[in-house]
Amino acid sequence: MTDKQNQFPQLFLRLALSVTMLSAVADRFGWWSKENSSWGNMASFKEYTRQLTFFLPENLSTFSAYAATFLEILFPLMLIVGYKTKVAAYGTGFLLLIFAVSMTLASGLKAPLNYSVWVGSASAFLLAVQRHYSFSIDQLNQK
Repeated sequence: MTDKQNQFPQLFLRLALSVTMLSAVADRFGWWSKENSSWGNMASFKEYTRQLTFFLPENLSTFSAYAATFLEILFPLMLIVGYKTKVAAYGTGFLLLIFAVSMTLASGLKAPLNYSVWVGSASAFLLAVQRHYSFSIDQLNQK
C-alpha cells in the first residue's frame, strides 16, 4: 500500500478514535443530554471506575478516573493534529487495552465487546505501527 492509498483511511482512523474518546469525556462532564449519556457527571464516572478497578484501593481508583480523563483528552488532541502520532496511538492502544481488561474482569467479556473497546485498542495499535502520518504536524516535521 502506498502512502497515497493509506492517507485517508489513516486520517479517518485518527479522527474516529479521537472523537470516540472525546465523546466519553464529554459524557462525564455532562455535555451530552440525559438520554444520550452513560454517566452524565464525573461523580458517576468515578463510581463506574471504582467498579472496574475493584482490585485497587479507593484513592488509586479515584486517581485512575482522573488520569483516564486527562489521557482521553490529551491523546485524541494529539491524534487530531498529528503531533507525536506514534506516541499518542500507542498510548491510546494501551489505555483502551487497560479498559478492555478491566471491563472484562469486572463485568465479563460481553461489556467490552458491546462498546468495541478491543477493536479500538487494536485499531490504535495498528495506527501506531504506520511509517508516515499524512495530514499531520509529524509530516511537516519530516521535511
